[in-house]
Amino acid sequence: MTVAALAFYLFAICVIAGGLFTVISRNPVHSVLWLILAFLSSAGLFVLLGAEFVAMLLIIVYVGAVAVLFLFVVMMLDVDFAELRGSMAQYMPLALLIGVILLMQLGLAFGVWETSEQAEALRAAVTPTDLQNTAALGVILYDDYFLLFQLAGLILLVAMVGAIVLTLRHRKDIKRQNVLEQMWRDPADAMELKDVKPGQGL
Repeated sequence: MTVAALAFYLFAICVIAGGLFTVISRNPVHSVLWLILAFLSSAGLFVLLGAEFVAMLLIIVYVGAVAVLFLFVVMMLDVDFAELRGSMAQYMPLALLIGVILLMQLGLAFGVWETSEQAEALRAAVTPTDLQNTAALGVILYDDYFLLFQLAGLILLVAMVGAIVLTLRHRKDIKRQNVLEQMWRDPADAMELKDVKPGQGL
């Protein structure tokens, strides 16, 4: 067995174990740590495939941002997980049914899986051979599919603005800062002098 095959089996076992223990762990902090292990092992699999950029992106985005955010949220929120587990027990039959259906679909998909003889040739035709992985990905995104890439970014921007607009609420009983009103105010109108006589108070 070669070193690459040994590393593949090691990373694959770590991914499966991390995903399994993420679901079945009783402590949510341990679940997040198992999830981080699954992300790191997936990055190792991408390195074995020759996709170093995707592997580093997975570590930076998912491990460095998303998983750490999950960890902080779980540790900062005072959630009664025992009560949540008690309420989840009533949904267990439905969850098991959905899990069985998903496993059957995966079994059907892998049962008819066939490797195409033209896969390597098509992959080589898309990716330039004289470029490295990251450079080839940049050429594909910013040269061949530049318009589609920009349209995808525009769709994400519109979705983000739409989510902000839909959730933005202006309530009259809450004081809000009005920057323009603060900038345009007249100091003569903003200050009023009171002549307080001794012994009277305000």
